[in-house]
Amino acid sequence: MSSERATMLRASAWRDLLTYLAPHRTLVTVGALFTMCGSLVGLTQPMMAKWIVDALGEGRAVLGPILLLTAAVVVGAALAAIGYWLLGRVAESVVLTARTSMLGRILRMRLAETGRLQPGDLMSRVTADTTLLRQSVSQTLVDALKGLLMLVAVVVAMVLLDAVLLLVTVAVLAVAALLIALVVPFFQRYSAKVQESIGDINAVLERLLGAFRTVKSSGAEPGEAEKLRVSTDRAWFFGLRLARLSGIVSAGALLAIHVSFLAVLGVGGARVASGAIPVGTLIAFLLYLFALIEPVAGLITAASTFSTGVAAIRRIREVERLEVESVGERARSGTGDPRPAALSFHDVHFAYPDGTAVHHGVSFAIPPGGLTAVVGPSGAGKSTLFSLVERFYDPVRGSITMDGKDIRDWPLVELRAVIGYVEQDAPVLAGTLRENLVMGAVEPISEDEIRAVLERTRLTELVDRLPDGLDSRVGHRGNTLSGGERQRVAIARALLRKPRLLLLDEATSQLDAVNEAALRDVVVEVAAELTVLVVAHRLSTVTKADRILVMEAGRIRAVGSHEELVASDELYRELAATQLLVAEDETVVPAVGDGVGTPH
Repeated sequence: MSSERATMLRASAWRDLLTYLAPHRTLVTVGALFTMCGSLVGLTQPMMAKWIVDALGEGRAVLGPILLLTAAVVVGAALAAIGYWLLGRVAESVVLTARTSMLGRILRMRLAETGRLQPGDLMSRVTADTTLLRQSVSQTLVDALKGLLMLVAVVVAMVLLDAVLLLVTVAVLAVAALLIALVVPFFQRYSAKVQESIGDINAVLERLLGAFRTVKSSGAEPGEAEKLRVSTDRAWFFGLRLARLSGIVSAGALLAIHVSFLAVLGVGGARVASGAIPVGTLIAFLLYLFALIEPVAGLITAASTFSTGVAAIRRIREVERLEVESVGERARSGTGDPRPAALSFHDVHFAYPDGTAVHHGVSFAIPPGGLTAVVGPSGAGKSTLFSLVERFYDPVRGSITMDGKDIRDWPLVELRAVIGYVEQDAPVLAGTLRENLVMGAVEPISEDEIRAVLERTRLTELVDRLPDGLDSRVGHRGNTLSGGERQRVAIARALLRKPRLLLLDEATSQLDAVNEAALRDVVVEVAAELTVLVVAHRLSTVTKADRILVMEAGRIRAVGSHEELVASDELYRELAATQLLVAEDETVVPAVGDGVGTPH
């Protein structure tokens, strides 16, 4: 990193830090004043020591000065404690603000942004980086301000005591300061590397825990452990360099103080012997010299923690620059309109952010109500239709309308409130079964409503089997449930939203034949009440659809009923004969080209 860029980063970090502190300027000011006053009171001790030594030399009483010195120690400690508490409160408030902002940003970020920052790295930024921000706010602010003030105060006191001894001290400390200044910039570089490595560790670990059974069943632990080792070794490597730099800087500062002490002791002893200064002055000067340890160490600590904070602030700002969705207040599912929704695609072209083209002029119209199935080869763009309807992504060209209104003109919260969406992998979140069923609901859902949906989706047996019924915990990502149970939970959750449009992305792929047949009947029944669009993988679902959309290579190839498409579309006949599974009724599908029914 060039020195110019490093300077710009530090300046930007200072501005960001001051932005975080702006709402707390009063507390910061009061806390800093208390802390500084406590430090200044402490700096009166060498002068009082000189007073006591001079009084002893002249045979005067010392009880008063000793009591005064004791009071100064107590008052200084009390003022400093109050100041540290106030500044610590500011630091915690800054961390709260940063974490709240980042969490809100992460929850609202567009799906396209998930390719930029991995989940584990995002978690590291919310936790570890904000902890470093707290240290930057509390330590950097306190140590820098207090260190500068104490340094100035000590230098002034030294001038008043003896200018010659001050020159000796400054000459020694200037050399040490120059050497330390050459080392401090490396703190920022190594701190950034450490934080990036910690983010990589979190990202790999999150990926592994998300597929823990797959890792174990594949015997992949050694290979994955090696990936983790690379990141942990990298963090260790740069952590060692940080530790080495800290040791060099701290030892250098301490050595400079001790060399200054020896120089002042030699020169000052000669001046006392010559009668230029009294012995009390030399003692007070030496005490002030040792008092320099605290402000110098504070300034070094401030420089190192700020360098670490620069890296943390940069990573936090990257999260706060993520592109987010404009989501307002949550709306009640269904928005009070019971009518089925009409959905249309108008010459929709779409490509993912990485440039992968998916749709090339998709157009179709679905009237309100009924069941519409989407079929096609893998990669035809079927599931992406749902991502566009939910506005996880927007078309590159063309438009999508619901009830005749472009979905980009709908408030996003209202649009999603009228849609029930069941993903292909039917994710279930850690928590209770009830929490998963009513997730996102604003108004309370009655027990009767829940029970009715559970019966519809054949989940009553599961609930009765669980130890705490609906309040039983389902494990990380629902790992205590079977794949079919997770799919039924996802369907039940979608139905409880009381949607006008239900999107089912191969939502029964993991069900056994009995439960699949039952839920297929539920889908048909629900289609009489609202609009259902399903990516189909079984012929039994397709044959019951009011209309079928056949997709190929990002386009709508054909639209019609099962019978019409079997008669008119070669691709559909092939799909029906080879890829679509026949349910228990063993529907016969004509094979391509021979006109003879083949059971599947």
